[in-house]
Amino acid sequence: MASLAEKRMEDAEDHSVDQTPDQSARPEELRLLEALLFASAEPIDQATLAKRMPDGVDVKAALAQLQAEYAPRGVNLVRVANKWTFRTAGDLSWLMTRESTETRRLSRAAIEVLAIIAYHQPVTRAEIEEIRGVITSKGTLDVLLETGWIRPRGRRKTPGRPLTFGTTEAFLSQFSLEALGDLPGLEELKGTGLLDSRLPSGFSVPTPSDDVALREDEDPLEAGDNLELLLAPAAEPEEGSGS
Repeated sequence: MASLAEKRMEDAEDHSVDQTPDQSARPEELRLLEALLFASAEPIDQATLAKRMPDGVDVKAALAQLQAEYAPRGVNLVRVANKWTFRTAGDLSWLMTRESTETRRLSRAAIEVLAIIAYHQPVTRAEIEEIRGVITSKGTLDVLLETGWIRPRGRRKTPGRPLTFGTTEAFLSQFSLEALGDLPGLEELKGTGLLDSRLPSGFSVPTPSDDVALREDEDPLEAGDNLELLLAPAAEPEEGSGS
């Protein structure tokens, strides 16, 4: 007859076995998605993931399940610009901060121009200046182009064929936006104090579009376009010159 101590040890072993999670209950497609997403240096869109998965897998549902699994963890599955990637949980971002990191602040002019491009794209330099009411320097656009947050889209089908500008996936990634439609609207901007609550009647904030296709009033960029020349300010007439 087994002693009381032996009986307790047997019960403890049985209990530990019962508590072992059943790995076979977890769908195999979740393991495959984990492997693909961890191995990729860049975010991956759903269509690309679907091509690597076995036939019959509901990739959208699997991604949603995987996202739910990782929600309470130190690494989260997030969607940026309609692509999926693993990122450190937002509340743990302080762990990644280094004392040597230097934050470069955008000028007020650059922030204004970036906001106008985000909400009004595709938009030309002249249209930006009309909205702001001041001349936009080439340096302001240069800074935004260097960040990779804006890009030349095409040329407007108007005299002079000016460049049109739009935002990039890097812009969405930087500000943790799934889509441009996630940008704050009029009421949200008022609530945060970024807009005066006493606005002129009829004032509205446009709804930004994610459509990367050129519009009817845009021509594609040409291979020989020189961005430096295209962004250069127009030459002013010299004093005393004839009209």
